Amino acid sequence: MRRSRFRRLVERALDEIPDELAGRMDNVVILVRNQPTEEELESVGLSSRETLLGLYVGRPLTSRGWYGETLPDRIMIYQQPIESICRSEDEVVEQVRETVLHEVAHHFGIDDDRLDEIGIAPPPRHHYRAAINLSERRLPYLE
Repeated sequence: MRRSRFRRLVERALDEIPDELAGRMDNVVILVRNQPTEEELESVGLSSRETLLGLYVGRPLTSRGWYGETLPDRIMIYQQPIESICRSEDEVVEQVRETVLHEVAHHFGIDDDRLDEIGIAPPPRHHYRAAINLSERRLPYLE
């Protein structure tokens, strides 16, 4: 899939976030990347042979006290791993949506167990790992 199409899927997933929640997202940027680095995999306890679909790096809103002059949190969505576990474009669309919502939930301080309990953005299918982050601009940035 072309990168521009993949980015539009991420944008569409972000548009599904209710305005009252999207408006509360603070100091976060979404990056669309080809694949995670070794360091990113290691940061979540995965080896280079395992799959990471997305990653949230930052301080969740629920654990912020004074939070000034700080670089934005980051949510990375990884195109190649997502495409590698999907058999059709429809599956890619759904997996991008699940991964984006999963990572945005982490920005709001919701952990994997709680996501599963409330049925919101369950862990990505096939039990691959996901993670993410947003900014005031609700558009993904290409790195």
